[in-house]
Amino acid sequence: MAASTILVVEDEPLLRMVVVEALQDAGFEVLEAGDGVEALEVLHKSAVDLVMTDIQMPRMNGYQLVEAAIAQWPKMKILLVTGYARDSVPDAVACAALHTLNKPFDVDRLPALVSGLLQDC
Repeated sequence: MAASTILVVEDEPLLRMVVVEALQDAGFEVLEAGDGVEALEVLHKSAVDLVMTDIQMPRMNGYQLVEAAIAQWPKMKILLVTGYARDSVPDAVACAALHTLNKPFDVDRLPALVSGLLQDC
């Protein structure tokens, strides 16, 4: 069975590197992007099982990325990562395959979380 492909979208290079390494060490194929615009370019070129994206990013924030992604790939699994408190996900990006993760998070637990999200229907 082929490894699941995760797209990590994070504008902080050091955090992105740590997350990518943790997921690769767990056996996932990992693609990366520094913002939502780059992420959409990757999504158009590669099959992705889950998008893990920060919310606060330059050029295109995570909510805008999710809205664009689910418009083209409605069953795309999404993990929103945020360091900010929020009341709710905007209606335009609410979907059954959307999950959130608050920063800071334990990177050692990330592969298990991602595996669980990929197994959800």
